[in-house]
Amino acid sequence: MNAPGGADAEEGANPDLNPRLVDPVGPQDKDEFYHDILDGLSVFMDSDYILDILYAIREYPILRLGHSLNLGQVTCKKWLLDTLADTGTTDLGTIYILGGWYGVLGAMFLHDPRFTIKKVVSVDIEPQCRPVAEALNRTNAENGRFESLTADIYELDYRRLLARTSADDSRPDLLINTSCEHLAEFDRWFSRIPPGTLMIVQSNDYFSCEEHHNCAPDLGSFKRQVPLSEPIYDGQTKLKKYTRFMLIGRR
Repeated sequence: MNAPGGADAEEGANPDLNPRLVDPVGPQDKDEFYHDILDGLSVFMDSDYILDILYAIREYPILRLGHSLNLGQVTCKKWLLDTLADTGTTDLGTIYILGGWYGVLGAMFLHDPRFTIKKVVSVDIEPQCRPVAEALNRTNAENGRFESLTADIYELDYRRLLARTSADDSRPDLLINTSCEHLAEFDRWFSRIPPGTLMIVQSNDYFSCEEHHNCAPDLGSFKRQVPLSEPIYDGQTKLKKYTRFMLIGRR
């Protein structure tokens, strides 16, 4: 016997009793359909995070924003947050997220009650990322805890940034780069980071992606590429198409 929701039951069912046929969502209604769901979730969860996402996708209904919020992207970012919290490193000061794209990781940090954060600066070389990141972080952009910066991470003066006084909100206490696989000149970038800097870096073994110029075949190779003077964590997580590697420690 087939289950009530099985294929045979669906084929022979009374159309009036099939919820897929009684009230289907047309292609022209899908945007409003998903927006209404997010609206409802934000009320139930009392979440500025969801409200900010909803605002961003309404203002910027672009495919790449959807990609930045997909399962693989968010899973890797949640892994980062959970692992960092497990190390006991929770008083983070100011965070610089390099290759921050649309600011999703910054939003996840700022809405996570496990962390004490003064400010997040999300850095990306593409100027079109800035307004989208500010929309997705609208709540914290308005209160000064989020900034989107258009800059080339190969050219940033990390020593000058780290030399600023601790009272300066722009002084990075933590540098994050979750896009090491994109850096064709990884050594050039890494050599600019001052010794002792607290860092989180990620890469993967997704060699078949044309945008990836610096993948690592395994965790050991990634560790050799990123020699940390004070390692705190190294690990990997398996996703559908690739394995992602992560290191936490001091340069």
